[in-house]
Amino acid sequence: MNISARNMVSGLLVLFALMLFLGTFYTVDAGQRAIVLRYGQIRSVEADGLHLKIPLVDHVIKVDVRTLKATSPAEAGTRDLQHVSTQVAVNYHFNATSLADTYQRVGLEVEDKIVDPRIQEVVKAVVARFSAEDLLKRRDDVRSEIVAGLSGALQKYNLVLEDVQITNFKFSGAFDAAIEGKQTAEQEALKASNDLKRIQIEAQQKVAMAQAEAEAIKIQADAIRAQGGQEYVQLKAIEKWDGKLPQVAGGNTPFINLKPQ
Repeated sequence: MNISARNMVSGLLVLFALMLFLGTFYTVDAGQRAIVLRYGQIRSVEADGLHLKIPLVDHVIKVDVRTLKATSPAEAGTRDLQHVSTQVAVNYHFNATSLADTYQRVGLEVEDKIVDPRIQEVVKAVVARFSAEDLLKRRDDVRSEIVAGLSGALQKYNLVLEDVQITNFKFSGAFDAAIEGKQTAEQEALKASNDLKRIQIEAQQKVAMAQAEAEAIKIQADAIRAQGGQEYVQLKAIEKWDGKLPQVAGGNTPFINLKPQ
């Protein structure tokens, strides 16, 4: 073997040794865990930081244990046999302490295999317990039941549910038209009821005013009688007279009753 060939072999050996040396280290970032496999079997699950492994023997799979998001359309039937569709978004994460069990049982591709099917199952089960109208009126109750059911379903696979967002429930066009018609009828009935109450109140107000006016007239009449009758009326008229005599010949002077001596 000539010198150049020996130099080439030496260089390859050094490069291989360097690769082996560098291959003994690996880094796990914050928010990750590392599943270490040795000959295909789980040896350990490591937290973030710098770690050692056996090159060509150990295989490292890094797993993100931070929040993951899955969005899935869901179709279901209500208690009163109305078809409804919605979009469900789920925030979840792997249970870091149970990664080995999750990997052995279902693997790490959980969104398609675990999360989406569980969303479909839970939404169908919950929606079936409500009428279509209740879905619109009791959204918080519906969401609470979906959260409870989905949390339990995912927990069986070492997945931790964080939050659930549900878009508006969508119904058939016929059902939407029926709901709109019902709302219109309720609004018209409410308006008619309010108009009736207004009319009744106005009528009561008029009766009260008439009664007040009648009472005032009665009081005035009683006062007149108490003050002397006709003389009292003339006195009040004199108080209002402007002092002008009538311009028509033969006219009577107001309130002056001339009697012959």
